[in-house]
Amino acid sequence: MVEKVRAKNGLRCEPQNVLVTAGATGALCAALGAITSPGDEVLILAPFWPLIRGIVAAFRADPVEVPFYDRVATAEEAVAAVAASTTPRTAALYLSSPSNPTGRVLPEAWLAALAEWAEREGLWLISDEVYEDFVYRGAHVSAALFLPERTLSVFSFSKAYGMAGNRTGYLVGPAAAITQAQKISTHTFYAAPTSGQVAGLRALRGGAGWIASARASYEEVGRKAAARLGVAAPEGSTFLFLDVAARLDERGIWGFLEDCVGDGVALAPGPSCGRDYPSWVRLCYTAAPPDQVLAAVDRLAARLR
Repeated sequence: MVEKVRAKNGLRCEPQNVLVTAGATGALCAALGAITSPGDEVLILAPFWPLIRGIVAAFRADPVEVPFYDRVATAEEAVAAVAASTTPRTAALYLSSPSNPTGRVLPEAWLAALAEWAEREGLWLISDEVYEDFVYRGAHVSAALFLPERTLSVFSFSKAYGMAGNRTGYLVGPAAAITQAQKISTHTFYAAPTSGQVAGLRALRGGAGWIASARASYEEVGRKAAARLGVAAPEGSTFLFLDVAARLDERGIWGFLEDCVGDGVALAPGPSCGRDYPSWVRLCYTAAPPDQVLAAVDRLAARLR
């Protein structure tokens, strides 16, 4: 993992900078437990991965949603968005790139600007990079390049190598912060499964071909799904996020989701990704083989027409 972080992410890394965790979820728990105190605020760029809000709250910190991925168009606007939500209680900023659920990839200039702002404010960055291998436009850049002394980077074998059930991820950051994170992880999930760690090591040594093949397949199905739904092609990740407000009835988003289940299409509710997204849904276009996904997309497109 140290070799991977050095070569792929371009970060200075030694063994004391890495904590192996029970999935990326375990890494996020350890990170937040290490750097927050009860009553702190954590800015969360929205829409966001649904579990992050609850993880912040579990450590008795307050999640602060910042509408971002569908609102911000420049580095200056990115900084303005987070600055507007900052208070004396703010301790950290959580960002995800490539983004779950939007598929956005944060440009290098945006990450540099956000890091400069965080340094001025004395804040931590929590950089969720679990979809780093699935970038279709632009390039993946690790936020820690710009603020290594106050960034905790989260990585996962689950997404890169299709190993979600093995529950193996890792956290990378300053040695002192990793030491604190290890205290949290030891007293919660204790350790990542040995079998997952062995599989992860094998994947790091020989999984490049699988990643390349998966990336090509994911990009193709994501592009086709987006075209059939009339939305922009994803820049990365494995998701499309779309507004279905025009097709909601008095039952709201939940009625729409139930109707989609009746069509054989399972979607995630937008409200779980942020309070500003009551009429949105998230589609994962890698949840089944491509032909099944695209058939389901066609059924969804028919419902939206």
